Amino acid sequence: MSGRLAAFIREEAGADTVTIANEKRLAGGAIQENRALDVEIAGGPHAGSHALVLRTEAKSSVPLSQPVANQFACLERARSVGMTVPEPLWRSDDPEIVGAPFYLMRRVEGEALGNRVVRQGPNPSLAERLGRELARLHGVVPPDDALGFLGELPADPAAAGIALYRGFLDAEAVPHPVIEWGLRWLDTHPVAPGEIVLCHHDFRTGNYMVQDGRLTGILDWEFAGWADPMEDVAWFCARCWRFGAHALEAGGIADRAPFYAGYEAESGRGIDPEKIRFYEVMAHVRWAVIALHQCGRHLSGGEPDLELALIGRRLPELEHEILRLTAPGGRDA
Repeated sequence: MSGRLAAFIREEAGADTVTIANEKRLAGGAIQENRALDVEIAGGPHAGSHALVLRTEAKSSVPLSQPVANQFACLERARSVGMTVPEPLWRSDDPEIVGAPFYLMRRVEGEALGNRVVRQGPNPSLAERLGRELARLHGVVPPDDALGFLGELPADPAAAGIALYRGFLDAEAVPHPVIEWGLRWLDTHPVAPGEIVLCHHDFRTGNYMVQDGRLTGILDWEFAGWADPMEDVAWFCARCWRFGAHALEAGGIADRAPFYAGYEAESGRGIDPEKIRFYEVMAHVRWAVIALHQCGRHLSGGEPDLELALIGRRLPELEHEILRLTAPGGRDA
């Protein structure tokens, strides 16, 4: 792989020679595979030493995941509006180079594993910064020529999400009555359609890098798409992404207040509590459906992997939270 990849980088970078060293697979990334590369480029405008990440298409995927070419475009668009993201460099759809379509981006330093991030303790300033980052993303609105691949806008993003997850659940061989209940609750507690913006759809602790308590990069753009901005806000605050620090409702790193304050100050958009509750229920329904698909990748034999198998074991906690949020009184019940 290194020889073909070095030749690709040499051509894209306009270099004389390229040497790749210290290639290793990175932890995390249950959908795509990420590898750290140390690259030495001689000649051309990119001459020097570069710490990069190679992100490749997975052997199998979940239906909601964008191909790497689309992820690369979303990363470029996020960078263009001032978000703190790794710099996207080059991509290719040629599977002969590394065995699958891929892109290369600069490697950012820091910790991303959610359980380690929350163990660093409360960090209101980080939560406030993340609120501002999310608001910058939500400043991207349709139509947008760079994001044409995202398809037509949903007239009602919430209703479209319910229909999508119900279709996935109906295809499952084993019934999941608690998830069905969650979908029914969403059906009977609709929220009015509002503005549509570019959403990350996986903006949470575990998908950003932190070094010395400061944000260094927002990762994992495979679920990006057009939706209601409150869906992203609720996803960040969902209990399933607090990694055990449940009292800190903004991603396990702070109370909601600094996260909300950063978002509102940067976007000029108010937080709608009714929509947040609705989309927190949807967050757990959605993550439960994704968990079923992830586990299915293992069970099908297409991609035997212990991490994928263990994701399926998270269903009970997701179902418990669906029941808690939909009880009379909601999350305070």
